[in-house]
Amino acid sequence: MQDLERDLATTDIKVPRKSGHSEEPAPETRRLTAVEIFQAASENARDELRRSNQKLAFSGVAGGLTMGLTGLAVASMRAILGHEGQHIAPYLLYPIGFIAVIIGRAQLFTENTLYPVVLVLDERRHVVKTLRLWGVVFAANVFGALLFALLAAKSPALRPDILSQLIQLGQEAALGSASYFFWSGIIGGWMIALVAWTVTASHWTIGQLTMVYLLTFVVGIGHFAHCIAGSAEILSAVVTGSIPLADYFRWLIPATLGNICGGVLMVSLLNYGQVKTIS
Repeated sequence: MQDLERDLATTDIKVPRKSGHSEEPAPETRRLTAVEIFQAASENARDELRRSNQKLAFSGVAGGLTMGLTGLAVASMRAILGHEGQHIAPYLLYPIGFIAVIIGRAQLFTENTLYPVVLVLDERRHVVKTLRLWGVVFAANVFGALLFALLAAKSPALRPDILSQLIQLGQEAALGSASYFFWSGIIGGWMIALVAWTVTASHWTIGQLTMVYLLTFVVGIGHFAHCIAGSAEILSAVVTGSIPLADYFRWLIPATLGNICGGVLMVSLLNYGQVKTIS
């Protein structure tokens, strides 16, 4: 027996160590296949569709409120950097709201252009439940963004220079035509639905965090419309009287439609197609 142990010690063979009463399982390191990602997204959708309106609403309000961190982080950095803050550096912090919402598992409307949609495509049902999910989460997200705007603009929580930059972000986001908001929203919706897909494919939180950061950084630096992150910024300008409420809805409707089209057509439908072709 001693000879065997000595021989093993001189080779590259790894002898599994026991911990307590059972062997510790090896960590999963292989990449998931597209089919496995699709199945995981479908299971996620089943869980979400089972949730009550009340639970979805509370999670959605938390998500909308937390998404205000994107604009707040950018505005804070711009206030610190002054004129130089109009460039890339402030947008290095843009992903913080998305990270907090997605890793924290709060409801975000644009994520739901992936999860329930792949289930609807796969089983040809759940349409009414998906529309219920969309309606509750979207309304709750917007209400949460409004709560953030009221906190930021109507309380003494922010320094005047940071609030000024936050309002300026809202004014800049609301500039443009409905066509621009729609097509910009398509790219924004594509990016965020892609975040949901890649997060589902990631084994480790650090991998999820990295993908959320990289993709949402592109959304921020490219100024692509996102119906919830942009709502927090534009509503901050609305509640201070810097822009009229009508401008918010003129932006919100095409931006939301663009987000839906980008997420559904460029991520959900294409990944459904590749999975069904593979299988």
